[in-house]
Formats: sequence, C-alpha cells, structure tokens
Amino acid sequence: MKARRGELILKSKRELDLIRVAASTVSEILDELELLCVPGATTADLDAAAEAKCRERGVTPAFKGLYGFPACLCVAVNEEVVHGIPSKRKVLKDGDIIGLDFGVVYKGWYGDHARTVGVGEVDPATRTLVEVTRRCLEKAAAACHPGGRLCEIGRAVEELAGEYRFGVVRDFVGHGIGRRLHEDPQVPNYFDPHDRQVLKTGMVLCIEPMINAGTHEVRMLSDDWTAVTADGKRSAHFEHTIAVTDNGPEILSRSGFGAARAVAG
Repeated sequence: MKARRGELILKSKRELDLIRVAASTVSEILDELELLCVPGATTADLDAAAEAKCRERGVTPAFKGLYGFPACLCVAVNEEVVHGIPSKRKVLKDGDIIGLDFGVVYKGWYGDHARTVGVGEVDPATRTLVEVTRRCLEKAAAACHPGGRLCEIGRAVEELAGEYRFGVVRDFVGHGIGRRLHEDPQVPNYFDPHDRQVLKTGMVLCIEPMINAGTHEVRMLSDDWTAVTADGKRSAHFEHTIAVTDNGPEILSRSGFGAARAVAG
C-alpha cells in the first residue's frame, strides 16, 4: 500500500482475537492454494479457488472491489512485485515463482498474509531470493516489541537483504490493520532515521518485505495495478499480520485458528 499518517488505533484483547481468526483463515487458505501452484494452472484458477474457500469458511474476500481491484487474490509471477491481476492467460510454468497476497474479513475485522512459492523445480538463485525474503520478514517481526522503534523493522529488512545485494522495494510499504485493511502506521521495509514512532501494546501491523534480485526500483504496467521490477529480475514477497503485545510480537497469520475452528468452538 501507499499509506498516510493519521490516527493510531490500538486493539483490545477481544479485538486481537477476532483479527487472529481472520488472519489465521488467510493462512489456512494460502496453505491450500500453495498446493495448486503447479505447472499448467492459471492465476485465474487460483483466484477462483480462493473465493470458493472463503465461501466454505463464511468469510469475505478483503481485496475484491477494494479501490476497484477486480479479483480476490493478488498474484505476482517472477518479475512481478505485487498487485498482479489473476488471468486465464497467465499460465504457470515449471521454474516460476508466484507471490500470493490475500486477505479476508471476519466479523468486520481484517486479516492479511502473503507468501511466495515455487512452481515445480526452481533454480538455486531464485530459491535464495525467496528464502532471504522470508527471513527478512522473520527478522522484522522479531523487532516488534513495546517501546521499540518502528524504524527498526525496516532496518532489519534492509540489513539482511543488503547482505545479498538484493533491492528492497521502497514504493510500497506495510501497514496497520484492523477494521480497515489499511490503517496507520505505514511500515517501510527500509530504515528511515527520521521515523521516531514508538511501538505500543495493541498495535497490529502487516509487515511485508518485497525484495528484488536486482534494483529496488519498480514500474507500473498499463493495467495500473501490477508493479514489476524495473530491470526485469525476479521479486519475492512475504507478509504476516503481527500484534505487538506485552510478551513481544505475536504472528496472528499462522494456520490453526481460522474461521471454521472459531465457528466450531
């Protein structure tokens, strides 16, 4: 997202519980979609499956219609960075990577999660890009302690990516989340020494490093949604919904407490 400054909304324990269900549901759906990322599948197939799995669980896709986006699932294949539109013409091939970015609404609360997965046999350099991006997210999540600085999240991402001379996308950032998909604060994936925002118990953040094999620069395609790397090299994207708690960071977008279990309970 491209975020703006505004009101910081802290969440209660009950509200965290509802966000946890939403975010966990996203993770469970992406677990199932990941199995469908095989050669010959289309990104439209994945989008249709995502919508069907929302109906099964009684949740609402968060992205469809938001700001005019036409699908439930954002997809990003190879050099695509983020916000790709699913298409019947986009057929996955052996060796591709695909970013799956998805969100749902549960009882008025949003959950958001993204991961990049390989299709068939992926080359070693691409596997390194994907693994480093995943580690960037883990390192950033570990910085989410009350009293810490928001800028340390970006520092964690930038330092690890820099060890591999990967580009950290600056045009898109993470965000707060709650009753809206995009809330304050904005969460850059790079270090901003002028950002003195202090992390507080009750903050819920979507941290989402987008890491490029080459330059950090991106350009937009003619659909006005899909961002691709400026140099045509590959990109990876991971995201978690993370709560800042008195006990440290809690990743809410883990499988295991989705809507089906919540209803059953």
